[in-house]
Amino acid sequence: MLLSPVSILAVTVLSGLMSMAVLGSLRSAAIPGVTYWIGANAISIVSFVLFAMQGHAPRGITILCANGLLAYAVLLVLHGCRLFFGRRRAWWPEYAALGATMLAIAYWTYDTPDIYVRIAAVSAFHAYIYMAVGWQALRARPPQRPKYAYRFVTIVAFLGGAGHAVRGLTYGFGLVQQHTLLESTPLNIAFLGLGILMLPCMSIGMVMLAHDRMAEQLERLANVDELTGAVARRAFLAQAHAMAKSRKGTKGRLFMAIVDIDHFKAINDKHGHASGDLVLAHFASVVADNLRPCDLFGRLGGEEFAVFFTADEGEAAAGMIDRLRVGVSASRCKVADAELSCTFSAGIDEYRDGEPLADLLARADNALYAAKSQGRNRVVPAWSLDLETEGAEPL
Repeated sequence: MLLSPVSILAVTVLSGLMSMAVLGSLRSAAIPGVTYWIGANAISIVSFVLFAMQGHAPRGITILCANGLLAYAVLLVLHGCRLFFGRRRAWWPEYAALGATMLAIAYWTYDTPDIYVRIAAVSAFHAYIYMAVGWQALRARPPQRPKYAYRFVTIVAFLGGAGHAVRGLTYGFGLVQQHTLLESTPLNIAFLGLGILMLPCMSIGMVMLAHDRMAEQLERLANVDELTGAVARRAFLAQAHAMAKSRKGTKGRLFMAIVDIDHFKAINDKHGHASGDLVLAHFASVVADNLRPCDLFGRLGGEEFAVFFTADEGEAAAGMIDRLRVGVSASRCKVADAELSCTFSAGIDEYRDGEPLADLLARADNALYAAKSQGRNRVVPAWSLDLETEGAEPL
């Protein structure tokens, strides 16, 4: 018979080997949980081989060991998921449940042989594990990530949990007639197919989660400045454009401030570039800690940064940046040979509806140069320069 429990086991072993190969290729990315998922596939393969030996080897190997290894394999899947989502890996009651399941298998295999109760006990444990995996994927998905991979894992896990629950109830209430695990009855093949193929399906989901995490890491490398944690220039301009577009027609006013650390070259020359990097990271940390979640902070290049933010009016916007200036100048950064402080100069102007961001950046940049020419360590609004120009006497 082509579709039989043994053939299903053989296909599952091959699927597990392929899953191990794919997950193994992702191990170098150091994604939490991947090592557990590889281990789960390896252990499950051994378990399926032992299951296939029923009738040709002692029951202690083909029933007790096989079920124990498979139960531990699915528990590793759950633990890997928890690590992936940054949760606590293991709960002691789950190990206690695994031990209780093994005792139940042993009791109803040797002391009081009863395949129905044994299958019900195993199915209950598997149902819990799969439901826990599905709940984890449903609740812990990062809100900014694409939903597909997380929904796939959630749906597959919940289906697996429901399938095992139905299998446990069916056998627990004695609704089928069966004497061995590998009997080729339609219902048994359906249940075995569902239960055995769940782990390879979960492995596909794990691969999808790992690839999403790798994509997230690559996006972070592209969008976030590694040294300072500020948004990188290209991503900053793209996000600022999106902010400006989303606020079009509303009452909120947007402002751009270009910020430049004063005399940064002198810090590098006197204390070295490693100390300069520490100052950059310290400066960015102080600024980020004093901004609101809705404010956009980016590094344009070198020691030049930018803030795109909302304010009720120009004076409030200039006051906010000036408070940042005071906070930065009051802070201290420890480097190898000294404790340094730094100041910054800033130019600021208001965004005008529909204008290119390049025009806003140019006006804020002109105001920054005015701040430098006036002695540095100050905030100069671009509109104040316009007032000075209007008030100047003609030659």
